[in-house]
Amino acid sequence: MARNSSTTAAPPVPPSYEAALEELETLVARLESGQLPLDQLLTGYQRGAELLKFCRSRLEAVENQIKVLEGNELKPWAPQ
Repeated sequence: MARNSSTTAAPPVPPSYEAALEELETLVARLESGQLPLDQLLTGYQRGAELLKFCRSRLEAVENQIKVLEGNELKPWAPQ
C-alpha cells in the first residue's frame, strides 16, 4: 500500500529564532509530560533536534556578524 506523501512532508522551517525557540519549549514540555505514545515521542525528538540545530545555526551566524563588527575579536557584551 502506498503512503500518502502529505503525511511524510517535513515540518516547515521556523520563520525566526524566536518562533523556533517557542516551538522547541512547547515540544519539550509535551515530551516531558510522559503522555505521548512512543511513535510521537520519536517524531517529537527528531523535530526537537531539528529546531535545536536551527537555533544554534542562527546564534552562530549572529556571533560571526558580531566578530566582523568587532574586528574578528569576540568581546563580551556589556549592557550600557
